[in-house]
Amino acid sequence: MITTHVLDTSIGRPAAGVAVTLERRDGAAWTSVGAASTDADGRVPAFGGGAPRPGHYRLTFAVAAYFKARGVTSFYPEVAVVFDVQAESQHYHVPLLLSPFGYSTYRGS
Repeated sequence: MITTHVLDTSIGRPAAGVAVTLERRDGAAWTSVGAASTDADGRVPAFGGGAPRPGHYRLTFAVAAYFKARGVTSFYPEVAVVFDVQAESQHYHVPLLLSPFGYSTYRGS
């Protein structure tokens, strides 16, 4: 399972309503696996499709639209996080810590 959680560090709160897409690399192209928006707690609890197959995945967060809705200018129009799924049986949680002028990510639990 692949999940994510977005926290807006500029206000110290979850980032609700961030559009997120999940894709898997197939050769040189990316194939859509799912799309969702973060809930009131800033989470996407699961993307469809069940357990991910091993391979390279990309989560893309539409952060400019999120900040624009708050009346804030963002330096980044989107944030793309590419990561490697090595085992189908594992949970891959990829949090995003976000502000209008920076971000960080890590493998969560």
